[in-house]
Amino acid sequence: MKVDANISADMSKVGDQTKHLESLGYDGVRIAELNHDPFLPLAVAADHSNRVELLTSVAVAFARNPMSMATIAHDLNAFSCGRMVLGLGSQVKPHIERRFSMPWHKAARQMREFIEAMNAIFDCWYDGERLEFIGEYYEHTLMPATFTPENLDYGRPRINLSATGPLMTKVAAEVADGMIMHPFSSEKYIREVTLPAIQEGLTLSGRTLAAFELDYAPIIATGLDEEAILRSREIARDRIAFYGSTEAYRPVLDIHGWGDLQTELNFLNKRQQKEEMSRLIDDEVLNTIAVIGTPEEVVDSIKNRFGDIISRTGFSVPTLPDEEQANLINRLK
Repeated sequence: MKVDANISADMSKVGDQTKHLESLGYDGVRIAELNHDPFLPLAVAADHSNRVELLTSVAVAFARNPMSMATIAHDLNAFSCGRMVLGLGSQVKPHIERRFSMPWHKAARQMREFIEAMNAIFDCWYDGERLEFIGEYYEHTLMPATFTPENLDYGRPRINLSATGPLMTKVAAEVADGMIMHPFSSEKYIREVTLPAIQEGLTLSGRTLAAFELDYAPIIATGLDEEAILRSREIARDRIAFYGSTEAYRPVLDIHGWGDLQTELNFLNKRQQKEEMSRLIDDEVLNTIAVIGTPEEVVDSIKNRFGDIISRTGFSVPTLPDEEQANLINRLK
């Protein structure tokens, strides 16, 4: 199992942070697209490391187009000598339309075409094929030599797709190199919903699970003492309440018989009643979705719950002494 750590979006800190994480034995550094661009910090990270992989976890696909995404992914992959893993996600309709002012279609169908278009662009760049992609949402039919990258030695970057529902999961298994499972999940949901959908998609694409990277970094509540763990538990409770209010994540609750909780959380969220939302997340829900305990207990729990399923995860306890953190990383691999 590969183990990653998150890095800061503050580019003045990323270089030293990445060097340190690489020295501890991490396999990759990852960054989400939240209030900063995720690609610029990864460029700094690439320049200050030799081994760790560089992951967007995730970059918002529909905020861009396949050509612009292919270009920046190629540039980072070439600059890092093949260490780029492009993690893509769809975001949700209000953000795409109202924050990014971009079109939103049928998410799973649009994402399939987005990645197919990227692969057609890569086929043109790396394999010399004619660019002739005409889809329902995207069209790429022009690629003069002037605009074709020249630094092609390290090939195409890998693409992992973030997915929760069975439709997007099937898309990931058909057209991507791997899948990032949303942290708002559970072992039961992964085994009974996610894995069958992945297998269906892999069968259609003629691949096996061994050739497909499954990335899952669960919600974790940990600390160096009981008080710190209790504080982390409440943060995890808040996070579960926030995710649980979103209709797209209702299936995770449904499989446990908690579907009505999503309706209640959504009602409270619209009224910005955050404390009331958290109180609805009882310990059963908390312990089912989050992984809780001392750092050692969390590592053991991740391995016991998901060790036979996932090939990549995210885990770090920055307050631990370096030697102890390095030991935990090795235990988790």
